[in-house]
Amino acid sequence: MHRLLLVVLMSACATLAACSGHDDWSRSRPVPAPAGALGLGFTDPSAPPTPEAVITPSPGSWSSARPAAGYRVVLLTTGTDTPTQTLTRAVREWAVMEDVSLKTVTADPAGPVDAVVAAMELRPDLIVTTGAELTEPLALVTPSHLDQQFLVLGTTIPEPTANVTAVAWTATPDSFTRSRCAAAIRAGTAAVLHDVTGVVLWLDRY
Repeated sequence: MHRLLLVVLMSACATLAACSGHDDWSRSRPVPAPAGALGLGFTDPSAPPTPEAVITPSPGSWSSARPAAGYRVVLLTTGTDTPTQTLTRAVREWAVMEDVSLKTVTADPAGPVDAVVAAMELRPDLIVTTGAELTEPLALVTPSHLDQQFLVLGTTIPEPTANVTAVAWTATPDSFTRSRCAAAIRAGTAAVLHDVTGVVLWLDRY
């Protein structure tokens, strides 16, 4: 009887540990499958976007496409200007709402390439960048690391490779509204999750 009780207790403890386990990113695993799907108007199914294409998804066509819980994201950021801070806040709010596992790397203006490398060394599912000063460092590093997906918010990089997706619009200081920045992270991750990568999502209509 006592032995049976011990087995039951051990089993219950193991179940509890599995349910409450914290993902410390120490183990590799396949990228989890996304939830939902892209809606009508995100892309034209009869004419898939070509590399470096600029596409204009219909507002809200990304709303049903979400990452799986625990999706690993590194926020790579630099700059204290209002547009960058608004984008950064949008990423953090999105991560909380979608139960995304988020880590942040803040780039030193004196060594931005080191920050890009540090973000990659964390081996996330996706690196999201905010801050226009990261454009040149990303252009230098990303072509040599095609197995790492990047999402650039609020700007673009020249000649992006297939692992770099951007969300941009006609940028003015007052165009970085809270609603547009929230749409940018959601639309951008929806594209990456569904392999619409290496393109620019243009959100001028939002």
